[in-house]
Amino acid sequence: MSRTTSLVGEYAEKKFIRKKDRRKNSGRTAGRNAVLCLGLGVLLFAGIPVQAAQETYTNTDFAMDTVVSETLYTSGEDITPEIGSLLREIEETYLSWTDGDSEVSKINQAQGKPVRISETLAGYLQEILELSEDSGGALDPTMGKVIRLWDIGGGNAGIPDEGELRSLLAETGYKNLILDGDEAELQSGSLDLGAVGKGIGCDAVKEFLEGQEGVSGMLTNLGGSSVMVYGEKPDGSPWRVAVRDPRDDESGYLGALTLKGGEFLSTSGDYEKYFIEDGKRYHHILDPETGYPARSGLTSVTVVCGSGLLADGLSTACFVLGRKDALPLLEKYGAEAVFVEEDHNVYLTDGMKERFELLKNTYTIQETAG
Repeated sequence: MSRTTSLVGEYAEKKFIRKKDRRKNSGRTAGRNAVLCLGLGVLLFAGIPVQAAQETYTNTDFAMDTVVSETLYTSGEDITPEIGSLLREIEETYLSWTDGDSEVSKINQAQGKPVRISETLAGYLQEILELSEDSGGALDPTMGKVIRLWDIGGGNAGIPDEGELRSLLAETGYKNLILDGDEAELQSGSLDLGAVGKGIGCDAVKEFLEGQEGVSGMLTNLGGSSVMVYGEKPDGSPWRVAVRDPRDDESGYLGALTLKGGEFLSTSGDYEKYFIEDGKRYHHILDPETGYPARSGLTSVTVVCGSGLLADGLSTACFVLGRKDALPLLEKYGAEAVFVEEDHNVYLTDGMKERFELLKNTYTIQETAG
């Protein structure tokens, strides 16, 4: 088996064995560190450089229906080409609703019957269902048929027939997805994990990097809406990520955020996929309660936390809920956010106030997000 085709297997195995082995490995790690410290003293005394030279590698690829870019700092080999392969395998193995061999597709095809799934997908679904519950259904993974009916971002986007929309909406609801150990049953609706897919991809990249030799830092960007930063830059400077102005068609920047290694950023906005009809914008972030694009007064939400899946899911849920109703949810998950409203006011949670720099004078930062 080639290295590329074994990446998903390695990721899945590490994801669920790491916690189990952490205590067992701690003594081994401490011993190894002691040996390294002893070796370090010898090398310093001998006047031999300790740290191998760091190289910078960049790469651009296409996966998960978006452009993927990476910047890697390492003393080892260039592994950036493997990131796109990993993301495509994650999508094809677990997440795709169009690939009949993926686990999500098999759940949809089963038409209400239990389907045995991998421990990896079961872990994803458990987190998604918990977030769905905590958000009061603002995140709903069963909206697939409704999403397809609108087809926003596709070739047949348009306002759907009201009767058909109501009929399909009646089949949705996260409680229709039943998870029992390694079995999943979708009683009605259609499973679509697009709201968390890029975040899951970012989580997978982090897991992959943890097993690589010589990697000191990396930034992975999936389409500008999901970002993962790992480790540190060689010069010690902070990771800075641009946040797009949701009303600048030239992809202008609203501001810049400082991130720490191990953090994830996700942005949901009404500018990503949309169409205009009769002067009204219809975007792709649907409110599970109405079946229509969410109208919460927001144009974008950017969330930062320690999980890619949660950052992605929270940004969607917060956009649907609106700024004030989103704050308790963010607090529960220890996440921070930047809210951009239609009136060009920007609201920051407390943890963002020292990390966000506004770059556009057409917006105003308000005192608090509360």
